Amino acid sequence: MNDALKSLVNLLELETLEETLFRGQSQDLGFPQLYGGQVLGQALAAAARTVPDERRPHSQHGYFLRPGDPHRPVVYQVDTIRDGGSFTTRRVTAIQKGRPIFFCSASFQSAEESINHQRAMPQVPTPEALIESGDAKHTRFPGHPIEFLHLKDKPDSASPAGQCLWFRFAGGPLPDDPALHRHLLSYASDFNLLTTGLIPHGIKYTDPKLRIASLDHAIWLHEDTRLDEWLLYAIDSPWSGGARGLARGHIYRRDGRLVATTAQEGLVRYPQS
Repeated sequence: MNDALKSLVNLLELETLEETLFRGQSQDLGFPQLYGGQVLGQALAAAARTVPDERRPHSQHGYFLRPGDPHRPVVYQVDTIRDGGSFTTRRVTAIQKGRPIFFCSASFQSAEESINHQRAMPQVPTPEALIESGDAKHTRFPGHPIEFLHLKDKPDSASPAGQCLWFRFAGGPLPDDPALHRHLLSYASDFNLLTTGLIPHGIKYTDPKLRIASLDHAIWLHEDTRLDEWLLYAIDSPWSGGARGLARGHIYRRDGRLVATTAQEGLVRYPQS
């Protein structure tokens, strides 16, 4: 792994303060506030520290309460709500400067066999074909290992706004630790969701008149996957109004398997005059 990828992996390796109290370091991605995916990934990692390894997370639901400071560590307090026969529930509060900035519930389940079905993956070109043809916008944050390939064509959808993009963590192979990949998936799920609702309005995320921030976030983890391999994120925004916007996403492996579903509502304020 290169230094950027090692730094991100270290971000999810929390310091244990007490049995249910953990501390994570922060990163500055150049946003006005702490990147929401950081507290999502770290909160899931904190919850998992209190759960038997054979139970894997299947859902996480969180609310962003206050803007976080990207230059200060975050403390995570885990409440052991329930340990059932098949499911385990945890509540996690993220704290900075003595005040909660985020809280979430996370549910874990033992492996079971069952009936199954899934939403089909959109038919899109492979990452290699897009890079070779130049039919995608290739973006990265400076010094950060995540990279995106934004497809130029809008996916078929009844929603007024939508986009498809490939993403992965570059910089070398990640450790073969399924828990790490789950936490990284939660971390990455916050990228590009809410801003999808800006597309039909021609508003750029960098517009100084825009005020945009996540209010809540949900992710359902269906199957394990690797985050150092390309994943397709199909996102649509079915509604925006009242200074809020809603976005939904589906994350697929290259073989077409649906590995996660996401939803997010956020503050979207843009003066009309």
